[in-house]
Amino acid sequence: MLKSKKILVTAGPTYEYFDDIRFIGNKSSGKQGAEIAKCLQELEADVTLVIGPVNLELSAFSKVIRVETAIEMNDAVTKEGPFDIAICAAAVSDWRPKEKSKTKIKKTSTGMPPSLELVENPDILKNICISKNKPNLVIGFAAETDDLLVNARSKLKNKGCDWIIANSVNGKSHNMGGEENEVIIIKKNEEIKLARQSKERIAKLICNRIVEEISL
Repeated sequence: MLKSKKILVTAGPTYEYFDDIRFIGNKSSGKQGAEIAKCLQELEADVTLVIGPVNLELSAFSKVIRVETAIEMNDAVTKEGPFDIAICAAAVSDWRPKEKSKTKIKKTSTGMPPSLELVENPDILKNICISKNKPNLVIGFAAETDDLLVNARSKLKNKGCDWIIANSVNGKSHNMGGEENEVIIIKKNEEIKLARQSKERIAKLICNRIVEEISL
């Protein structure tokens, strides 16, 4: 069913450097996105995996583009498109330092921390949704610490995508960076809850739903 379909999957964190060795980032492992890409590839789709800094074995994938920053991820997505389906599972940093120091930022005698001015990163999901070559199906992820459904539905509306896959990333969940996940697939008029299980199994269930969607 997915043979010859060109599919984008983004995964992992982005690192936004404020000097050569330190950065703003998050604890995303990239595993959920990678498992989705793996499942889609097994369904004979033409998958492009654009992935941030992760510690995963990726040799089995036919096309992997490794990036570090949000700008690099946005550029890769733009360059490799258009796509039939886009799945944005990456935990992209919303902001980056306005300027990167050319040398390591040192402590000062005053003991005061450095002042970092932040600027907004490209909104990759929204850019895909407003593109003249918008994919037939665009799926975003919403990682939330509170008000999961409210925030996820707001993202669905504001980004203009077809689905949001919402998951809780509060301190008790261990979803981000862990081996298991529990998610809610949110569509305009439907919510599908996938109970806690391995990220591999979650990926297969999501891919089954994708196949059903494009078969309608």
